[in-house]
Amino acid sequence: MRYIEFEKIVASVESLCVSACYELSEDVLSALKLAVKQESNPNAVEILKKLIENARIAKEERIPLCQDTGLAVVFVEQGIGAAVKLSDSQTLYDAINAGIEAGYEKEYLRKSIAEEPLKERKNTGTNTPAVIHHTLTAGDKLKITVMAKGGGCENKSQFKMFKPTVAKGEIIDWVVDVVKQAGADACPPFVVGVGIGGDFELSCLLSKKALLRNLGVKNSDGFYAGLEKELLLRVNGLGIGPQGFGGDTTALACLIETAPCHIASLPVAVNIECHSHRHKSAII
Repeated sequence: MRYIEFEKIVASVESLCVSACYELSEDVLSALKLAVKQESNPNAVEILKKLIENARIAKEERIPLCQDTGLAVVFVEQGIGAAVKLSDSQTLYDAINAGIEAGYEKEYLRKSIAEEPLKERKNTGTNTPAVIHHTLTAGDKLKITVMAKGGGCENKSQFKMFKPTVAKGEIIDWVVDVVKQAGADACPPFVVGVGIGGDFELSCLLSKKALLRNLGVKNSDGFYAGLEKELLLRVNGLGIGPQGFGGDTTALACLIETAPCHIASLPVAVNIECHSHRHKSAII
């Protein structure tokens, strides 16, 4: 059994929060640069260049990519041979939340979490608690991924339960319509995560997990890789364009994740991500 210090997890999560909010991932930057070369609308080209410049300034001057520094969504893959050194009153979740609180406080990142959803909506002042998804895996490592998920794009995500007899084209039409409804409000160009299968809650989780994939990597299943390509063509055919001012680049990628589902069900979820696609990972 390998033991990982509580404080090491705190420090790692703190660092991930900061780098996610300051440094746009290379795969996203590469997608933006490719879009500049392929975009036919001159105004859209200029907007894409400004997004790339915004990423450069954020990284070099250590300021957030976006003023909405997001809800911290954390994916944890814990090897069964890795244990966290805890006191009687501590949990792994405590370490993660302590890291988020430290990162958002020390770097003056905007804190955006209401402690309850409907009554007073008082800000927790710490950007915690995070939304944490924890799974057990083989090995003795602890992989932590922090996603800073902005409210504007998250608000445009949707779920639908289809009949299992539905044609593929109907699902494509619905996903494209969800993106169309998101429009300029969700800050395109988007990364579109699609979860197909599982049940009600798993399909939504799959749509968010899809956003973690490198934008240059296709689905390993040829059928779904083709579906990703078809979706991206349809979405970019909407003409919404960067920041909603028109163009060929409404989305940088459409990414699909799937799971087995009940014979009577076909759940599909779409999670919209804005151009400021912020997520970082570390392995301890």
